[in-house]
Amino acid sequence: MFTGLSAFPLTPLVQGEIDEKIFVSLIERLVTAGVHSIGALGSTGSYAYLTREQRLHATRLAVGAAAGVPVMTSIGSINADEVLRLAEDAQMSGVSGLLLAPLSYQKLTADEVFRLYERVAGEISVPLCIYDNPATSGFEFSDELLVALSFLRNMGSIKLGDLPPDLAGASARVAKLKSQVAEGVTIGISGDAQSANGLLAGCDVWYSVLGGLFPHYSLRLTQAALRGDADETQQLNSALEPLWVFFRRHGSLRVIATVAELTGRVAAPCLPFPLQTLAGEERHALQMTLGQLPLGI
Repeated sequence: MFTGLSAFPLTPLVQGEIDEKIFVSLIERLVTAGVHSIGALGSTGSYAYLTREQRLHATRLAVGAAAGVPVMTSIGSINADEVLRLAEDAQMSGVSGLLLAPLSYQKLTADEVFRLYERVAGEISVPLCIYDNPATSGFEFSDELLVALSFLRNMGSIKLGDLPPDLAGASARVAKLKSQVAEGVTIGISGDAQSANGLLAGCDVWYSVLGGLFPHYSLRLTQAALRGDADETQQLNSALEPLWVFFRRHGSLRVIATVAELTGRVAAPCLPFPLQTLAGEERHALQMTLGQLPLGI
C-alpha cells in the first residue's frame, strides 16, 4: 500500500464534532478517483486535536467508506501507552497501515525515538509508516536513524518531510536511503510543494495533502512522475506554483482547509479550535488564485 498516491483528506468539524456526512463524502471521492491509499487522520486530518473516541470513530468511518482501498491512520500521541491504545483501536477498525510521528512535550533524543518505534513495532500487526515531520513534531530524524528503524519488524514506509531543493541533491539522498533501508520499506515524500521533485528523485509514494481534496489532478502528477516523464511532471507542478506559494506562507493545513471552505466541500469553520482558516486579504487572494488553477474546481 506504500506506493503511488496516498491521499490525506481533512477531518471536517462542526462545533468540535466530526461532520460525518462530509467526511465520508471526501473519502468516497478518493475511492472514485482511484487513489492507491488513504491517509485518514494525518496532520491534514487534525488527528492531534481529536479525542481517542473521535479518532476511533473517524477511522471506522474511513475504513467503511474506503471500499477496499487501503486506509492508514495516525497513532501519534505524547503518551506512549496511548499510542498503543490508538494502534489497537485502528487495527480493530480494519486499517491496512499505521502512521507514527514522535510527538513529545520534552524534546526527544534519537535513542528515545528508536525505543518508541521499537516498542510500537513489536506490538502491532499491520505495517508502520515512520513520519518524519519536524515542523510539527520538533524532532529531526537523521538518515542513520531512519535506516536503523527500517529494520524493525512491521516497518512499511518512511514519510520524508524534506529533501534537498535541487533534483540532483534529492536524487542522491533518496538513492542512498534506498540502498540502505530494509528490503520492502518504501520511501515517500510529503510537503506538497516539493513532492514533484521528490517523486522524480525516486520516491515511491506521494503522501499528499492536495490529493485529499483534488485526487484526479494529483494522480496525473504522480503517474507522470513515477513513469519518469519529467516534462509532464514539471508542467503539472508548475501550474500549481501559485497555490504552493500559499502553502509555504501559511502551511498546508490552513490553506487546504480554506480551499475546501471556498469550494463548498466543507462547511466553515472546519478546523479544530483554535485553528483558523485564512481570512481577510489572504483569503480573497487565495480565492482569486483558485480560479486560475487547472484543478477542475
